[in-house]
Amino acid sequence: MGTITALTAQVKNPDRVNVFIDGAFAVGLALSVAAGLRIGQEISQSELEQLDQRDEVHRARERVLRLLARRPYSSAEISRYLRRHQMDDEIIQNVIDDLTEAKLIDDDAFAAYWVEQRETFRPRSRLALRQELSQKGVEREIVAEALSDVDEIDAARRVARKQAGRWRGLAEAEWRTKMTRYLMRHGYPYDVVSEVVTETWLEVKPDEDE
Repeated sequence: MGTITALTAQVKNPDRVNVFIDGAFAVGLALSVAAGLRIGQEISQSELEQLDQRDEVHRARERVLRLLARRPYSSAEISRYLRRHQMDDEIIQNVIDDLTEAKLIDDDAFAAYWVEQRETFRPRSRLALRQELSQKGVEREIVAEALSDVDEIDAARRVARKQAGRWRGLAEAEWRTKMTRYLMRHGYPYDVVSEVVTETWLEVKPDEDE
């Protein structure tokens, strides 16, 4: 058991407090964690350890909030991120549970966001999107729901139109071969590829009257 003899704001971070016990520095805490402490208060070692644990959770939470300010992340991405910063599993789960309850981490919303962004800016096949979301740790059921409205024909069409100019001037057979291989490599099924290749060729083929 010890006595809190001083509570001072940190010079470099006024949002944190240095706690001194019996005249010696004991621990640094976030203001929200240190709230309720007072000079003259007696505190045990176990209570001090609990405060330190709460501060670890607070710091991890603040780190994740800064990350989420950039874009949504899946819960698995958050977990991997915190592990890279040497957070233990209990703290990680605490933060994820807290932010999930606050709707700041939501794998359903994340998967929908990811698909929408790809559809808008970088169209992908369902296979490619499924692989990307799987790599981000999103569960299969959530992925399936997020991909349910993906229009692969439209996505493949936009990819083909963007690529078509590269091979302008090639004979039809060579052009079709290159476009077919390109779309297949990007995960589009053959029936979609076949339809889109024919459609795109008719749009870009040389005018025979020229």
